[in-house]
Amino acid sequence: MKSVQQEVDERSNLTGTNKFELLLFRLGGDEHGERSELFGINVFKIREIVAMPEITAVAGSMPHVLGVVNLRGQIIQVLDLPAIAGVKPKTGLNIMLVTEFARTTQAFAVESVEEIVRLDWNQVMSAERTAASGMVTSIARLPAENGEPERLAQVLDVETILRDMNPDATPQITQQTVGAKIHIKPGSVILAADDSVVARALIEEGLNAMGLPFVMTKSGKEAWDQLNSIANTAEAEGKSVHDKVALVLTDLEMPEMDGFTLTRNIKKTARFGGMSVVIHSSLSGTTNEEHVRNVQADAYVAKFSAEDLATTLRRLLRQ
Repeated sequence: MKSVQQEVDERSNLTGTNKFELLLFRLGGDEHGERSELFGINVFKIREIVAMPEITAVAGSMPHVLGVVNLRGQIIQVLDLPAIAGVKPKTGLNIMLVTEFARTTQAFAVESVEEIVRLDWNQVMSAERTAASGMVTSIARLPAENGEPERLAQVLDVETILRDMNPDATPQITQQTVGAKIHIKPGSVILAADDSVVARALIEEGLNAMGLPFVMTKSGKEAWDQLNSIANTAEAEGKSVHDKVALVLTDLEMPEMDGFTLTRNIKKTARFGGMSVVIHSSLSGTTNEEHVRNVQADAYVAKFSAEDLATTLRRLLRQ
């Protein structure tokens, strides 16, 4: 039997293998509680899983906010995730998932928790070409077991859910927020990667406010392919890739290839020697920031502070 420390070490080492762990849970089904689909969230976002405690309703709360709980002295808002997803739990709201996201803590009420599965990011495909709502960022293919067919799990886009629940909290990006325009070599761009629609919109708004031209991609693999394509073009023109890409800005959680793998690939490839990589992620906490250092990223910026991002980019671009 593995010790707790062994499990912690194994989980931490996943960041070096393009693998991650997905907590699977169910929210409910249609109005009769049937067809309960699987949903998932990255284990790195989960602080703890507890049986549903007593919730205190808060007067004037937004729809789908159940109220708050006192968890060991910390007051945490609880969101009704089945209601947000438009489904009905058959057995009730039995479990509370306490999450850490972008250095904030919140809880989601769910019907049941299934298991934790270990997956490679290439088993996760973007949901943007499916009929999925904005709250689902990707679809994970779960391997068949015990003669059962392959299953699918919908990976939730926590950024979109929290933005929709509290639109007034969306950061306002202005020239005053980001400071003076940042100038880079003419003809070069910032190569950015993020699988969340909401995050991409905020990044684009921020980079535009900073006066930085950019190329936006939706996954680590797309960014890696784009970077190599740009490098090939540059070499054909007798130039360096650094003449065309000033810096890479990447999320961590992305289908096909995560930001850890993208960063590691860039740092170990000779043609990209000296290329700065900034990891821009909602996976906060000292453990995840240590992983960032281990893959030799040049900086880590927690989502989403346009001011912090501008300060970091200005420092790396020596403005």
